[in-house]
Amino acid sequence: METFRTKLLQKQEVAEGTQAFRFEKPQNFHFRAGQFIDLTLIDPPETDPSGSTRTFTLASASYENELMVATRMRRQSVFKRTLAALPLGAEALIEGPMGSFTLHSNASKAAVPLAGGIGITPFLSIAKQAAHERLPHRVHLFYSNRRPEDASFLETLAEMEKAKPRFRLIATMTDMGQSKRTWSGETGFIGASMMRRHVEIPQGAIYSIAGPPGMVEAMRQMLIDAGVDPDDLRTEEFAGY
Repeated sequence: METFRTKLLQKQEVAEGTQAFRFEKPQNFHFRAGQFIDLTLIDPPETDPSGSTRTFTLASASYENELMVATRMRRQSVFKRTLAALPLGAEALIEGPMGSFTLHSNASKAAVPLAGGIGITPFLSIAKQAAHERLPHRVHLFYSNRRPEDASFLETLAEMEKAKPRFRLIATMTDMGQSKRTWSGETGFIGASMMRRHVEIPQGAIYSIAGPPGMVEAMRQMLIDAGVDPDDLRTEEFAGY
């Protein structure tokens, strides 16, 4: 697999405790929305036993001129601390793309992604790319966070819903008692009853789940119990929160 050299272009806080990093898109680097890369820091001042490489799903769409990744920063590993301290223009290595966590080709089947926390990144990429290409897929995105303050790219997704009639965002907050913001959307954990208020289960859709391992397994079992065919389920775990 080919390795590319890139440069850090921008750092941005996209939610409380969550940072996005935008890198230069190398020439001849091509990927499908939803895929991931390995990002390697070059000669970092410190490392840990896991080394200087980590895996990130790309949050950018493939038509965009930059590569964006995002990560929770609350758990400050050596890698995250070093990444956060990188100056703009610093070089890094990327290897990829990899993975098949992408939008299915049969547009007659709706896409029903379920995202927890930073697990939103592949679905942001997919939603942006689908909108850009004007794909006919219906997308019903369920997105769970503790509070609006923790929800990365929430405003971007809400604007997409207003502009794209085939895209629906169902965001839910599980701990509004700890929030300083108002919230008029769904509350509580994603479950079959919440989903049935917005989509018909199973109805031949393709379900994709991304988030912490515990959330992914709970959502997978919930969907199977609701009658979803396991062949219509796709999962991707985001460990290291």
